Amino acid sequence: MNIAAYCRVSTDKEDQLNSLETQKQFFIEYAKRTGDTLVKVYADEGISGTKIKNRREFLRMLTDAEHGLFDMIVVKDLSRFARNTVDLLQSVRKLKALGIETQFLTANMTSMGNSEFVMTMFAALAQEESANTSKRIKFGKKVNAEKGRVPNIVYGYNKTIGDYFNLEINKEEANIIRQIYKWYTEEGYGAAKISNMLNERGIKTKRNCQWSQNAICRILTNEIYTGKVINGKQEIADFLTGQRAERDETEWMVVERPDLRIIEDEIFENAQSILHSRYQSFRMSHERQSNKYLLSTLIKCKDCGWSFRRMVRTYKNTYVRWVCSGHNGRGADSCPNAVSVDEEELLEVLQDYFSMILKQKKKVISYVTGEFQRVYKAKDENLEYEKELTSQLAKLRKSRQKYMDMYTDDLISREELNEKIGDMRKEIERLENELKMVSYNLTKGEQLENILNRTFKEIEDITDIHDMTNEQLKRLIHRIEVDQEGHVDIFLRIMGDLGLDEKVLIDANPTIPNSNDRT
Repeated sequence: MNIAAYCRVSTDKEDQLNSLETQKQFFIEYAKRTGDTLVKVYADEGISGTKIKNRREFLRMLTDAEHGLFDMIVVKDLSRFARNTVDLLQSVRKLKALGIETQFLTANMTSMGNSEFVMTMFAALAQEESANTSKRIKFGKKVNAEKGRVPNIVYGYNKTIGDYFNLEINKEEANIIRQIYKWYTEEGYGAAKISNMLNERGIKTKRNCQWSQNAICRILTNEIYTGKVINGKQEIADFLTGQRAERDETEWMVVERPDLRIIEDEIFENAQSILHSRYQSFRMSHERQSNKYLLSTLIKCKDCGWSFRRMVRTYKNTYVRWVCSGHNGRGADSCPNAVSVDEEELLEVLQDYFSMILKQKKKVISYVTGEFQRVYKAKDENLEYEKELTSQLAKLRKSRQKYMDMYTDDLISREELNEKIGDMRKEIERLENELKMVSYNLTKGEQLENILNRTFKEIEDITDIHDMTNEQLKRLIHRIEVDQEGHVDIFLRIMGDLGLDEKVLIDANPTIPNSNDRT
């Protein structure tokens, strides 16, 4: 008789692999004793028996069975075949339907000679043993987590093999970590751009691989760089499927380790804020981060909210213009804004804007301090003020998302969407600005004045706007809005950061003629 054998070990440790070789040898000798022809030994290494989908050799064995490569499968022990009762019965039934018997040698059982009831009892015992093993492992991990077990491999640190609780800062890698955070939080580079910059410099990851966008994001969100070892963010919800479930933040096990700090808390929190805002921007308006050109991702369409893209044309003379990505990429049905903005003319508008802001310095400072006094007075008079703002904002965002989902599902048109959320967008922006002011942390009165003075100093230092970089301009300008008539609204970053609308300070909104209208 042509027979096949199946064996499995659940880990890839040396002693288990030795056990696997022993099992293989056992089947070779078994075939000699019985006089059967051993066609093949299927062996899964370091694979759990609780689920079939990851067991490649097991699945290959089932496929070969369909092709009639053997007449019987021998397994040393039922638990080697499966520790999941359902998987065991389904597999055995599938083989029986093909006329192939499964024999479990230790229990002296065969799939055709014994009832399913007996087999189910043995399978249930094997599954329960796995459940108990899972509980023991969970308990061990919980104890280690409470003690502050550190990761095995994490960029920026060295680990002694066998030491579960200690890391040592790798000075060279720590400098790279600091550089990544600086590029991201101070210079405005995105995760994809940072990964490319590291790869261009020949810098490798901890596993000696190329950097990727996801790898950078993991570094930007890993609290260990602030000296916190956090365990227990997830847990195995079902040991049979291996499915993980997120745990509530209050259940995380946090151990403070100041000796592991590479990044200051303020820098880390700033990185989280930028990550969140960029995610929201892309989710709502498909805005990507770029530093390639001076005005990259700064110009926004007032009609659809998408960023303007840079276009270079050479006809007699080379000219550079900016157009709405929504209109240019998806057509007039997506956005009616067909305006084409000449880059040089827009830079002139910006230069004039900065000059006007400097002339209105006293007015700006008076306006900002007045608004803060108004908000803090309201906060003092109403202790629940911040909570009320948060509640109103949450309701509006939920309502806006409902209409966004309806548009995504083609239940409403773009025009209907704009009609539903047009006024809502303005109210959300107002509440967000109010909330920023309420929650803005000004521990000393002179801090606000220092922030304003620093901004004005940067503006005063501008000699030629062409010499600025994108990140320098973004420190001063939050966004530039252009409508379909060519009207330009410029938003000062300091105002946005403080939650204020600076447009009340601007005496006139410049208009740039549509470049498409000029010959």
